[in-house]
Amino acid sequence: DRLILSDANMLNKLSPFFVIIFSALFLKEKINFKQGLALVIAFSGALFIIKPSFNFEMIPALAGIGGAIFAAAAYTCLRVLGGKEKHYTIVFYFSAFSLVAIFPFMMAVYKSMTMTQLIYLLLAGVFASVGQFGITLAYKYAPAKEISIFDYSNIIFSALISFVIFGALPDYLSVIGYLIIFGASLFMFLYNKKLDKKIR
Repeated sequence: DRLILSDANMLNKLSPFFVIIFSALFLKEKINFKQGLALVIAFSGALFIIKPSFNFEMIPALAGIGGAIFAAAAYTCLRVLGGKEKHYTIVFYFSAFSLVAIFPFMMAVYKSMTMTQLIYLLLAGVFASVGQFGITLAYKYAPAKEISIFDYSNIIFSALISFVIFGALPDYLSVIGYLIIFGASLFMFLYNKKLDKKIR
């Protein structure tokens, strides 16, 4: 709500790096030197997007990073549940919990919507549900390390949507941050593919 759409999306794309951390903490997977290096590079790229100012203007960016942390926690849970639960069961509980958790906040600030707002809200729900089914199935049938790189394609779409609908474009520091984070992600993707070939 407060950031350029592509900035918010790119901060959310830090989630695969937090997955590495959570996998080490909770699934006892070791972080090797190259993964650690990628983490440091990706988080340094995030600084270009956040532009630390140590005032209230940083709060939206910190909220974006918070979103990445919680998304990573969810993806880590998906890794554990992938072979144990059906994808539609996972999506049902995800949606049901979201509904219950957000309901008090909705009631506290509720305002009647116009028909246009209602249509946009329903479309957001439909697209989010389809997207959630897609990501849940993806994490069920393929390793997380192979999926994450494809998720970065939505940065291009979000930047285009941000420009066409809101007339907003990211500044040059944000673009540098995008390139650094994407570079770290591409490095991890290629490294994991190479690792898989050695194992086989």
